[in-house]
Amino acid sequence: MTFTRKSANLVPIEDTVFKIVKLAQEDKIKNGEDTVIDASIGSLYGEDGVLVAFSSVFDHYDKIPHTVKAAYAASFIGNDNFRKEVYSWLFSDINSTLKHEVVATPGGSGSISLTFQSMLEEGQTVIIPDIGWGSYKLMASQNNFNIKTYKMFDNDSFNITSFKDVINEVKEKQDKLLIVINDPCHNPTGYTMSKEEWKEVINFLNEVSKTTPCIIIDDLAYIDYSFNLDNSRKYLELFNQINDKVMVILGFSCSKTLTSYGLRCGAAIILAQKQQAVDEARIVFEKGARAIWSNIPNAAMENFAWVVKENKENYLKEKQFYIDLLKERASIFIEEAKKVNLEYYPFVEGFFVTLKVDNNIIRDEFHQNLIDNHIYTVQVNNGIRIALCSLPINKVYGLAKRIKDLQPSK
Repeated sequence: MTFTRKSANLVPIEDTVFKIVKLAQEDKIKNGEDTVIDASIGSLYGEDGVLVAFSSVFDHYDKIPHTVKAAYAASFIGNDNFRKEVYSWLFSDINSTLKHEVVATPGGSGSISLTFQSMLEEGQTVIIPDIGWGSYKLMASQNNFNIKTYKMFDNDSFNITSFKDVINEVKEKQDKLLIVINDPCHNPTGYTMSKEEWKEVINFLNEVSKTTPCIIIDDLAYIDYSFNLDNSRKYLELFNQINDKVMVILGFSCSKTLTSYGLRCGAAIILAQKQQAVDEARIVFEKGARAIWSNIPNAAMENFAWVVKENKENYLKEKQFYIDLLKERASIFIEEAKKVNLEYYPFVEGFFVTLKVDNNIIRDEFHQNLIDNHIYTVQVNNGIRIALCSLPINKVYGLAKRIKDLQPSK
């Protein structure tokens, strides 16, 4: 017998990232920092090998009164000033005509999880990319959803054909569609969709929604590390073209934007043509928030609102330094990968580059070869993720060739 619900998955969780991070740490202790290439950590690290925590963010956080840090938030959906500033942060230069609502969540992951549990019924299918953040599958499992994946790429472009085929298949079996797109700065490949690709997605979903309503989750956790920040939000204007049977939920992450991974603060931004649709989603989200986490850290929300309103210039300047650093790391790795014919998925910008390995059995052998030679990366479906966000430049040089030399023959 078991005391858990009958549908519970009793296979112990094994987070591939934290497992590899632990192995890398043990190797560093045994063989020294200089021996180990730790490209496993999905957080921003400086050239000194230390986790980045922006001074423009945390100097003020340290000064927040204890009573503010100890206090509950103003409501289950978050503080009004936080919710206002999140929307403004994403849409201040965007001419959006959509009705909207912002619900505070524990990190970007909270926004995705809350949407999952609020939109589909048990036994229904959520549509996700075949290469993506592993927690999408875990969230689906926890809600007793089925999973259907679309292929992310057709050569160097978004695979719109696979996207359409999977949606057409699933819509025949259920009365609503929930679709995850992780863009821009896709985790783990670093791909960013073009406006033309987004237009095709929206036009197709508008057509599909005539018979089957559609919800798009756009996981934009890494948007503030786009290499071209001035254009990073322009695609959001395209959502004005959704019809009234399509809803968009944006998953925003203060964890990434403010380098505040442990403060667990983010937001779900609900977008739709009709106010009634937004209001209904907000009510369900608010109840879900109350039932699961009740409150988002008050000081984290207050700090975000202060940074983006009162300290914006200093914050953007500090963040730009690290965006330039990411660009330099990526440029070195990509250039050297091309020279040695090391295949990788199309990369545009962001924290990660992912090596292309079509066969997961070969991928596992490849990954173990890297570990055996003190190179720590993360396995993903049909690939190996290189976290350039955490790798100093001196360890990026020569890495592509070292990896290529360890690649198994097909």
